[in-house]
Amino acid sequence: MLGHNRKMSGAECLADMLKGYGVTHVFHVPAVLRKTMAVMEDRTDIKRLHVHGEKAAAYMADGYARASGKPGICAAQVIGALNLAAGLRDAWLAHSPVIAMTGGRDPKTKFRKVYQEIDDVPAFEPVTKFNATVDDVARVPDMVRQAFRVATSGTPGPVHLQFRGNEGQVDAEEAEMEPLCEPQFARVPPYRPMADDASVMSALKHLQESPCPVIVAGGGVRASGASAELVALAQALQIPVATSLNGKDAIPGNHPLSVGVVGTYSRESANRVVNGAELVCFIGTETGGMTTHFWAVPKIGTPAMQIDIDPEAIGRNYPLLAGVNGDAKVTLARMLAAADRASAGKRKAWVEAAQKICKEWSAKYQSALTSDAVPIRPERICAELTRHVPDNGIVVVDTGHAGMWMGGMYDLTSPKQSYMRSAGHLGWAFPAGLGAKCACPDRPVVTFTGDAGLWYHIAEIETAARWGINAVTVVNNNSSGNQSKRGFDRVYGGTQSEQAREMWTFRKVNFARIAEEMGAVGIRVEKPADIGPAIARALTAGRPAIIDVVTDIDALAPLAVS
Repeated sequence: MLGHNRKMSGAECLADMLKGYGVTHVFHVPAVLRKTMAVMEDRTDIKRLHVHGEKAAAYMADGYARASGKPGICAAQVIGALNLAAGLRDAWLAHSPVIAMTGGRDPKTKFRKVYQEIDDVPAFEPVTKFNATVDDVARVPDMVRQAFRVATSGTPGPVHLQFRGNEGQVDAEEAEMEPLCEPQFARVPPYRPMADDASVMSALKHLQESPCPVIVAGGGVRASGASAELVALAQALQIPVATSLNGKDAIPGNHPLSVGVVGTYSRESANRVVNGAELVCFIGTETGGMTTHFWAVPKIGTPAMQIDIDPEAIGRNYPLLAGVNGDAKVTLARMLAAADRASAGKRKAWVEAAQKICKEWSAKYQSALTSDAVPIRPERICAELTRHVPDNGIVVVDTGHAGMWMGGMYDLTSPKQSYMRSAGHLGWAFPAGLGAKCACPDRPVVTFTGDAGLWYHIAEIETAARWGINAVTVVNNNSSGNQSKRGFDRVYGGTQSEQAREMWTFRKVNFARIAEEMGAVGIRVEKPADIGPAIARALTAGRPAIIDVVTDIDALAPLAVS
């Protein structure tokens, strides 16, 4: 490349390029790219985390990517490739820049029934933006550049590179190469495309003219780093802000214009405000089923506008008065610069109405949020996390009941806090929290999951202890996956049989004891007053910590209103 090629091995080139892109960790199940892993030891400071499962490796890379904005790297040999592909599903749904590397078939032995070998490439197609094979060592430089370019550009997402050989042995071969990196693509976003002035001013005009608008901020706001601009525009024009689960950290929950998470795993106040609005402005959200409670909040036909970096997302589910195709941060900054702050006065009554709805929600759930009941109410855990997560903390949340409890009952209290949630895969949060801590070792990381979620990848407690990944994991331990209770009651005609409980309950287990056996700190909590001190102890323990909170199996999260 550019006359600077030199003879080197694929392993040397790949190691140099990962270093050049600022990669600090590779999450893998051996053995894959063995030569590269060995070369890394001498040429880089990259940590090579040997974990217990390929799916967990993908989730760790995903958590790393979401916490840092840099592509997370995971790897597996050919026999583990499909497990890795399964782990990319959440990254795909959440638009997280993960780069997966696997071993693959060698053309010399295709169709000869090589041990453990099938064609894995098609399995990666539905969960990646770019899915390619590296069959010639000389292609390592351009394919790695393309992987980083695709993962971070536009709407971010996972990519997959399959290296020839069941363990990717092509990396041991040599060629004339240059490990040229493009630092622009080392993190999200590499580009900030600007929308045309006419569409931006049209959207601003609609916002300013509406007496009762609401903003729905999605994960695109956090990916763009546009939270400050979002909050500034909302304040300038006095517009209430709801968020998707993926965009929960776009505005602190204690901000006077924040109404909460809207949609299915939501807060009642947010759904009421969005359904009461005369204009809904979607920013950085695909308006999918979870964010809109399956297009009931707001109802289709509600006047709407949409700002998104992906042109295909604009207008997909709602007819629009205005559509703006551009980067959220740049677009919101332009709207703020041109905003007529005098128009805010016409929304005084609307903002007061929204705040009244929020106060009604607080009053409704105050008793649960402060409950001293034993077994412990999950609402009390959420309230304690609101109080005790540090100002610069990263909160990582599972799906299912964990997502419902935290989406509705937990509030961020500082713009320096981050919130990451599973896009739908139970068990994601624990390994993702470890990946987030690897990416941001100087920030506290607190993960919230249930016992059903922790069971998926409980072996990674040992990984955390072995590598000194000092994240804190809070387990809502009700010895069940009790989100399923309502569904089984329904199919049994109202109340399920006692035997039916075998389909969603577990043995009672002390996870604190298991954590201690694996080398982590284990803290068992059975009284509500002990939750806060347990969080404080875990945050200063100097080791990975599992806080095992014994909770009420009959506590069910509120269902969405529409």
